[in-house]
Amino acid sequence: MMAQAINLNADLGESFGAWRMGCDTELLPIVATASIACGFHAGDPLVMRRTLRQALAAGVSIGAHPSYPDLQGFGRRVMRLPADELEALLIYQIGALAGMARAEGARLTHVKPHGALSNMACEEAEIAASVVAAIRCFDPQLILLAPALSQLALAGAAAGLRVASEIFGDRTYTDAGTLLPRGQPGAQLHAAADCAAHVLRMLDAGGIVSIRGRRIASEVHSICVHGDGAQAVAAATAIRSALLAAGMRLLPLPQVLASAESVPPPAMV
Repeated sequence: MMAQAINLNADLGESFGAWRMGCDTELLPIVATASIACGFHAGDPLVMRRTLRQALAAGVSIGAHPSYPDLQGFGRRVMRLPADELEALLIYQIGALAGMARAEGARLTHVKPHGALSNMACEEAEIAASVVAAIRCFDPQLILLAPALSQLALAGAAAGLRVASEIFGDRTYTDAGTLLPRGQPGAQLHAAADCAAHVLRMLDAGGIVSIRGRRIASEVHSICVHGDGAQAVAAATAIRSALLAAGMRLLPLPQVLASAESVPPPAMV
């Protein structure tokens, strides 16, 4: 059964210097939440500030999108870092964007890891623990936006963080509930209609639906559209239209999570 309120988010601010990535201006009127790159996989101080200003003008909630230090690989290459170094790198990135937000009279509401860091934290408890430790150290009131059914989501909940579970509108899943690796056939959805159908199928099923049709029950608070894809604007538009047509309310992440937390759990029988 579909929830009445849902969040639609995009990863933004991923340009850097003279290098342009994504369609932030077009996406911000469509989504309700922006996760902004913090300079380690993309973004720079000027891009961060401009993206923050655009997001605030659009009325969306804002969060940090930290990564491994991997500009050349767009944060998608595997790295192995000691726990204390990884935590310091994350605090550094979150703090940079939080400082930018403060200068604009705003505050961050969430943290969402990017790329290889997110993928590894979803499967490896030790990396998930480092991500969670960094967020708690910086600000335990921040929401952790984490993939549904992941080790990262479990670690956040165990540590007392508010956790919002996310599914991806433009990526497919394995039978284990993890994202199908990008290099495998069918891992990415390119047609906007396919993305919308994929999202509705999962919301109707009450959780993840794998590429082979397996259904895995999970809470879903937010839907992500990757801002760096050529189809991002069309996909986000189609998903938004499909959600509204289904009678759902699209809200910023804190409001969706507050709404979910106010609903009592089903009675035990």
